Amino acid sequence: MQQIILGLAAGVLIGWLWPEVGVDSAWIRTIFINLIKVIIAPLIFGSIVAGIAGGGEFKQVGRMGVKALVYFEVVTTLALVIGLVVVNITKPGVGVLLQGGDLNALGSIEGAHPRTFIETLIHAFPSSIIESMARGDVLQVVVFSVFFGAAVGAIGEKGKPILEWCDALSQVMFKFTAYVMRFAPFGIGAAMAVTIGHMGLSVLINLGMLVLTLYIALIFFVLLVLGAVAWMIRLPVRQFVRAVWEPFTLAFWTTSSESALPLAMERMERLGVPKRIVGFVLPTGYSFNLDGSTLYLAVASVFVAQAAEM
Repeated sequence: MQQIILGLAAGVLIGWLWPEVGVDSAWIRTIFINLIKVIIAPLIFGSIVAGIAGGGEFKQVGRMGVKALVYFEVVTTLALVIGLVVVNITKPGVGVLLQGGDLNALGSIEGAHPRTFIETLIHAFPSSIIESMARGDVLQVVVFSVFFGAAVGAIGEKGKPILEWCDALSQVMFKFTAYVMRFAPFGIGAAMAVTIGHMGLSVLINLGMLVLTLYIALIFFVLLVLGAVAWMIRLPVRQFVRAVWEPFTLAFWTTSSESALPLAMERMERLGVPKRIVGFVLPTGYSFNLDGSTLYLAVASVFVAQAAEM
């Protein structure tokens, strides 16, 4: 953790004092994020298959999936409500002058629309698992892994070699994650150097009211919603915070939640969460449980509306 903080501070200084050097260090950030992303698909596959086939409880996975999806829906809705309430109280967009842009630039997004439920359902089932892994489509990898794990468990003794291989694969990917994390101070430092070098220190204070509003909403969400969930399930908060602090820091400074997934899965297993739950719930949450994104989009949308005096 101390090394990550040092890397972060070094990135800020380099981006500030030598902006050209900071911008040129983008390749370091890219390599680090690529190394993280390459872990995700094999780690999810190995963890889910080993968890389901090893436990032999496919029905429990189905019940767990329903509970997880209901939780994702309820908590995401609460995040949306909190974001809308806070942004309408603080009104960060009032008085902000918007600069006009070329409306023709919007042509590239014409025809774009959110997926319907049926389209999302169809998308969840891959036609090629290799293509899904290459694209980094977490949802498709999860769905394939669940069915594959159930099939491995169903054939009994004949499936043991595959089960052992998948268990070994997940352990190898956790070790791979540990190796990549040694590169984290450089990757995070480079990410900050690129940002500061390209946009200047003003990026840290620009639109401060909007950022402050977002963090106020996030604090309310964590205390009220996640705090209530932690109380209901009697979560050991201190142990949990210690376990997630490094994945949280990694995701925050790289601005990529995917970069934290392998480390978060490892920490949750170390905390005592069963492998089948970690392997299913965490990756699925990356597709459905977008609380922070929902809250941010609610705040940002109202901010623009306020600035435009709509």
